[in-house]
Amino acid sequence: MHTEISAEGSDRAVKLLADGEPVALPTETVYGLAADATRPDAVLKIFEAKERPFFDPLIVHLPDINWLDRITQNRDPLVQKLVEAFWPGPLTLVLPRREIVPDIVTSGLETVAVRMSAHPVFQKIASQFGKPLAAPSANRFGRISPTTAQHVMAELDGRIPLIVDGGPTEIGVESTIISVENGCIKILRSGPVTFEALSMFGNPAPEARADKPLAPGQLKSHYAPRTPFKLFGPDLSTRFSGGLQVGCLAWDKPLPDGPFAITEILSETGDMREAAATLFAKMRRLDEAGLDLIVAEEVPEVGLGIAIMDRLRKASANG
Repeated sequence: MHTEISAEGSDRAVKLLADGEPVALPTETVYGLAADATRPDAVLKIFEAKERPFFDPLIVHLPDINWLDRITQNRDPLVQKLVEAFWPGPLTLVLPRREIVPDIVTSGLETVAVRMSAHPVFQKIASQFGKPLAAPSANRFGRISPTTAQHVMAELDGRIPLIVDGGPTEIGVESTIISVENGCIKILRSGPVTFEALSMFGNPAPEARADKPLAPGQLKSHYAPRTPFKLFGPDLSTRFSGGLQVGCLAWDKPLPDGPFAITEILSETGDMREAAATLFAKMRRLDEAGLDLIVAEEVPEVGLGIAIMDRLRKASANG
């Protein structure tokens, strides 16, 4: 497997996609594992590489806006306003699908999740390829999402033919996912397009919960390190028995008690954008440090903090 970003690398990515192979590509949120969304055999290779269950639907990334009408239908007038405001960018819309979208992409649902990436490398390759790309995060299912090409290599080395290296991702948490029906917005997954931003277009309903995923990233346990991971609020207890090696993921300053073998701070200035951009990389560093336990401090649930807390809760679901 190779990592490259040259013109030849882009051409090779397009050639592999045309051959029905999966390719890891950078987006502005996290790295995605892309394949031709119109070919069930190509999409199957995404599920196989990630060990992803088939009941978890995929996001389809469009090469241009004209594809929106080609793969979705019965759109609410509000959709056009949201597309104009947030595309290309980290907003995914769940809309009724057309027959061109294979069942394997939508896990048999009658809707499909679509977005347009703002990352120039992804845009270039998608445009050259000229067809929609199914592209969930480029990691093993349920694990920490990758924000660098090196993270993808650690997760999928030997499982896919190419990683296109676009450097660290800018945003660092996955896209916001919403559905739109009868002029109403329902938040299915919190993300970089915040509740406050969506409120400019109506009164969005808070994140919905479902036994069966209606959109990617809705499973209770997700984004999880291999090391046991626990989330604590302001009453963080640091009394750990048995001489455990404990790492700490702190919000904006080191915690006064411990002792902790390693501490990672999300943002020393309390900047939510910085915290989101570095969240998965710092979780991964703690996970690779040979610890017995990782404890994470809650962050304020405002703006991007809602998306960060969503990821932390899901990471700690089995902790």
